[in-house]
Amino acid sequence: MSVLKTSKLKKYYGANAEVKAVDGIDLRVEAGEFVSVVGTSGSGKSTLLHLLGGLDRPTEGTVEIGGKQIFSMKDEELTIFRRRNVGFVFQSYNLVPILSVYENIVLPIELDGNRVDKAFVNGLIRMLGVEDKRDAMPNQLSGGQQQRVAIARALASKPAIVLADEPTGNLDSKNGMDVMGLLKVGGEKYGQTIVLITHNPEIAQMADRTIRIEDGRIKGEAGRK
Repeated sequence: MSVLKTSKLKKYYGANAEVKAVDGIDLRVEAGEFVSVVGTSGSGKSTLLHLLGGLDRPTEGTVEIGGKQIFSMKDEELTIFRRRNVGFVFQSYNLVPILSVYENIVLPIELDGNRVDKAFVNGLIRMLGVEDKRDAMPNQLSGGQQQRVAIARALASKPAIVLADEPTGNLDSKNGMDVMGLLKVGGEKYGQTIVLITHNPEIAQMADRTIRIEDGRIKGEAGRK
């Protein structure tokens, strides 16, 4: 079953649409699949991720998550849908500096007014190796630990899909591979669907399927379909 589906997705910039950041992408991602998206700087991969997560609206085309066309929603409705159905992991971690590790992880759930599944969250914390840091503040963590917390936050609400944008970009190679290994294991353990943007071919190869983007279009694909 397709968790994510796009049709003729486009994002153009400029008065005369001279910049075609995303130029007619059709994509399907199945439940539990781990897909990496690769491409050179300026190829459109980050723009695509922002469209997939509803952080930006397209010039044309549709995005469906769990069978719902997200851009038929008004802004407030889309914000709520995104919080409930999409987990994000960014290069810059985006942790709230005045909240502890545990508070950062459960923040999206509490913002939605839902009860925290403490057993599930504690399992995530253990799996990601930050159990001894649950009461620490972000500025007391290394970059690798902060990214592990960001992954736990993305998985904690049990979203339909996790979108990761260059999550190892601020990490050294060892920490980067460790974090990616944990993201992959977490996805497999909890049946999570993941779309990862990366420029690193080693990291891309950890996915079930790799999609290559050039000039806003899909130019190649490797791995299972």
